[in-house]
Amino acid sequence: MTMPLDTAPSESLVAPARNDVANVRESAAADAGHLDWLEAEAIHILREVAGQCSHPALLFSGGKDSLVLTRLAEKAFRPASFPFPLLHIDTGHNFPEVIEFRNRRAGELGELLIVRLVEDSIAQGRVVLRSPDESRNRFDALIGGARRDEEKARAKERIFSFRDAFGQWNPKEQRPELWSLYNARVHPREHVRVFPISNWTELDVWQYIGREGLSVPSIYFAHRRDVVVRGSLLAPVAPLTPARVGEQVVTLSVRFRTVGDITCTAPVASEARTVDAIIAETVATAITERGATRLDDQTSDASMELRKKEGYF
Repeated sequence: MTMPLDTAPSESLVAPARNDVANVRESAAADAGHLDWLEAEAIHILREVAGQCSHPALLFSGGKDSLVLTRLAEKAFRPASFPFPLLHIDTGHNFPEVIEFRNRRAGELGELLIVRLVEDSIAQGRVVLRSPDESRNRFDALIGGARRDEEKARAKERIFSFRDAFGQWNPKEQRPELWSLYNARVHPREHVRVFPISNWTELDVWQYIGREGLSVPSIYFAHRRDVVVRGSLLAPVAPLTPARVGEQVVTLSVRFRTVGDITCTAPVASEARTVDAIIAETVATAITERGATRLDDQTSDASMELRKKEGYF
């Protein structure tokens, strides 16, 4: 349904005024050297993983950060195959456009894609949900696309993040990384989770996508979608996430800044239909990626850190 004039979303939910895309492109070109530095650092980290770890894997969901990681892996290891498989822990609550893109891109890369379902762990009793619609983002992995700019708990993370035998993260037990020296040694059942683009920002990611000409799932670009206003965020309306009693469904032009579990990922109002337009919006935004999109981070200021200590990725 269309939105009545008297129920328009608050100003904070409306897309920012459109920047001059040409000026943004010119500014990005003038500052392109920092992408070379970030790329070189990430390639070094990926090669450290390959050199130190016996059974690494790269988390690949088809989202923008994992797509950047696969391009970096191509530059680090081609013409050989990747020294690790691609791994996706499928929550069963994913956007279908992203799953289709994930499968197609893995085929283009010619790399092994391993998919494991959270539903299987639920059926076997290894994962117990408090409610049927609870977020299922409770997986572990080795190489991931987390970035420090996303959320304050991630800003505490080391690039090689040590986890104990229970998969738990303790910020007081993390290893120093002086002079970019990384330690991946672990005892049985312990592991590290590695974040090669930890020092990147959301803007860096989109500038790199533009520079490398990478394809991304369509829902990253502005499109019309049914949503409801839920607090300070927009929540997508879908069979898995219907509107709650009393909520009014409206149709807006939106895009997703991140593409996680559909039950906890909110779109933002936007008219950006190209990578250059997304870069322009990203330059202008004052809200972090997770702050603008994550419904499951709203319970408390420390919700992400508490989940990380329990084993959350």
